[in-house]
Amino acid sequence: MTTLRLILGDQLNPLHSWFATSDPDVIYTLMEIRQETDYVLHHAQKIIGIFAAMRDFAGQLAARGHRVHYLKIDDAGNRQALTANLDCLIDRFQAQRFEYQLPDEWRLDRQLREYCQNLAIASRACDSEHFYTERDEAAQWFGEQPHWLLEKFYRRMRVKHGVLLDDRQRPLGGQWNFDHDNRKAWPGASALPYDNRPRHDHSALWQSILAGGVNSFGAAEAEDFRWPLNRAEALQQLDAFISDGLAQFGDFQDAMSRRSWRLFHSLLSFALNTKMLNPREVVERAEAAYRQGQAPLAAVEGFIRQIIGWREYVRGVYWAKMPDYAQLNHFGHTRLLPSWFWSGETQMNCLTACIGQSLQYAYAHHIQRLMVIGNFALLAGLAPEAVHRWYLGVYIDAFEWVELPNTLGMSQFADGGLLATKPYVSSAAYIDRMSDYCKGCHYDKKARSGERACPFNTLYWYFFIRHRDQLHGNPRVTMVYRNLERFALAERDAIVSRAETVLADLERL
Repeated sequence: MTTLRLILGDQLNPLHSWFATSDPDVIYTLMEIRQETDYVLHHAQKIIGIFAAMRDFAGQLAARGHRVHYLKIDDAGNRQALTANLDCLIDRFQAQRFEYQLPDEWRLDRQLREYCQNLAIASRACDSEHFYTERDEAAQWFGEQPHWLLEKFYRRMRVKHGVLLDDRQRPLGGQWNFDHDNRKAWPGASALPYDNRPRHDHSALWQSILAGGVNSFGAAEAEDFRWPLNRAEALQQLDAFISDGLAQFGDFQDAMSRRSWRLFHSLLSFALNTKMLNPREVVERAEAAYRQGQAPLAAVEGFIRQIIGWREYVRGVYWAKMPDYAQLNHFGHTRLLPSWFWSGETQMNCLTACIGQSLQYAYAHHIQRLMVIGNFALLAGLAPEAVHRWYLGVYIDAFEWVELPNTLGMSQFADGGLLATKPYVSSAAYIDRMSDYCKGCHYDKKARSGERACPFNTLYWYFFIRHRDQLHGNPRVTMVYRNLERFALAERDAIVSRAETVLADLERL
């Protein structure tokens, strides 16, 4: 009995139980298809990275004695659609059984579930054996609560999985969260970690992608590609972060600088989200570093919280609220993204730096995504769906299950407060405090009105003016409205006038 097993591009885990033994009656298939490159416009490095890692993974499986059928993007027999290719392969190999690992994206989960319902042969969905939680675990914990608080989820996860606890099951250091200690600007004095990631030449792959008719944006960097292709390279990257970056990560995890695009961040999200690494081993390595005196507790706790807390939490939100979640738009924002989202060419230093970095490296860290790019998008009233599609396309680690709640919920407040208790917006003061972006900028970081006023300042106050009815009752923004009430009427009018001018011509900022 021949079994056809599907491996998706973000299921590159060589330790999955599927691969424990080889069976000549099992055929594994991986496919590069336009269905997956074209549903949003993707960054070139994202396409290269996933395809290159898929090809590497297929080679590993074949070397271990597994039967593998690989479809390249420019193969003549490639139907460029998942189910059409599956039909051909089932027929070609006369398969009597079809199996797949549960996808992490709702659209693929639905597609494969519906496909199997109409399939004439036996089928089975298997767990990906990756996450700490089941899909519906967070939903079961929170029930019908209108607000899902991360801190409650995070503490429960720590206790359930025995992470950073003492012998009496209490949090190490006497507190659960050291976030307040992890908000320092980088002074530039600390030595930055050496980037030891291997270099790859994917020129041939890039030519095949182009030959396959795939459109993309951003810098391809095909001849000097630095993202991991397999578990071995991902483990080397984890080792380097634990030894060279983790100790300083806590202090400067929210910092931004034009002098360094990565600072002390691990850059492990691509390897984690394609399942080259398991989150448990990353958390265990970080905790061991603390217990061995290699990194302070605040840094380790902050790093672990992103994985066992935030990463699992947003996945729970995603599976509980899809597919309706993708359409949420609490403020009714409809503006299209300015063209400089695809060029980085704007007079605002902070957005030039963060968008330019995103276009060059297919990466920006969480504060650049949230408090610069996302902050501006929310203040300017950009359409949440358009913002989501840009984030999903531009970042190499962006898969919908993790990107969508981060973008629509945390960044754009499109869910009205399910995921975040307040809109994450700020004026230029926050950006100036956490970065060197404001130095030498065309705009005045202190002015709220006038032609040279920083758009973040003008739009910040205008945001609260125009959304007063929706936000005034939120206790977390009470101080904002108290400060706004102190403004003279003429100053408020000047802010509104300037904001309307800015929003009428975002292209010229």
